[in-house]
Order: sequence, then structure tokens, then C-alpha cells
Amino acid sequence: MARNKPLARKLRLAAANKSNRAPPIWVTAKTNRKVLTNPARRLWRRVKLKL
Repeated sequence: MARNKPLARKLRLAAANKSNRAPPIWVTAKTNRKVLTNPARRLWRRVKLKL
């Protein structure tokens, strides 16, 4: 990917980076461990973004 990115692409990459995390601990506690994983979790090697 280019070093100099358009702002729109940079913002989309930042949003994808923020959303790629586990759910907070308080969610796990509140749901009595029914919610443990994030189904939208993504690994950079396995699934590529369509940007």
C-alpha cells in the first residue's frame, strides 16, 4: 500500500483497525459469558479488507 494515502482511505483503515478487537470484559460479565468472541474479528493475513 502506498505511503501517501487519501484521507478517506486512511479513515476507513482506522475504522477497521478500531473495530478489530475483542468485546470488552464488561460485556462478557453482563451476559454471563454468553458473549465471548467478536464474530467480525479479522486477522491481517487471513482476511483482506475490500477498500
